[in-house]
Parts: sequence; structure tokens; C-alpha cells
Amino acid sequence: MTVYIVEDDEIYGEFVLKALSKHPGLKVKWFKSAEDCLMSMNGVKADAYIVDYKLPGKSGIDFYEIVKPDLTEEQKLIMMSSIEDGNMVLSFIKKGVRDYVIKDDHVVNSLISILEGKEDDLYIFDQ
Repeated sequence: MTVYIVEDDEIYGEFVLKALSKHPGLKVKWFKSAEDCLMSMNGVKADAYIVDYKLPGKSGIDFYEIVKPDLTEEQKLIMMSSIEDGNMVLSFIKKGVRDYVIKDDHVVNSLISILEGKEDDLYIFDQ
């Protein structure tokens, strides 16, 4: 599975890249902006996109709106943010974003669960 990460934070992007690259079956590439990713795609689509909501230039939602017409049911786009705002998440859902993760201590496990299609097994709240 080819995964494109779009994350402008150097440290966080490197962290997610290294963590996901250790997972068997994932070929991961990291871009620092939506524009860089779109230019590099050149007609080649990823199986999954992990996109930070707050990016310089085009936002994560702008990126989603651009690639949305070409996304298949099998492809995933995961919106990622450090902002915990229910209204923002609701706005993502209304636009068609199916997967959203918070940048927290469980972000890698959350991302892998979604990439593996096990998001129904994902528990947001630890007890």
C-alpha cells in the first residue's frame, strides 16, 4: 500500500514517516505541503493520504477537495489535526472526509487501524 503523508511540521512529519515505514506492506512518502504532493503525484495516485488539516498554502481540506473527484472507494484520505473541535470534524464529514485522527499519543495506532480497514475496532476513549 502506498501512503502519502502531507505534513508541514518537520519533526512530526519525520515521526509519522518513520513509524509507518516500519509497518510491513506500507510504502510511505512524505510531503511538506499540499502543493508539493499534488505536483509530485503527476497522475500517480496513492492508496492512502494522511493529510494535516492546517498547512501553509492549501489546507488539508483544499487538498481533499482537489483529489476527491478521483478518489475511489478503496482509497483512503485521513485528515489529521492537533485541534479537537467537534464542529470542525462535523464540517469535514459534511464535505465527505470519512477518517479523522487527533495528533496524540495514539496517532500511529489510529492511522494503522484505519489503513488496515479496522477503524471499527478503534476506540477513541481509553478506559
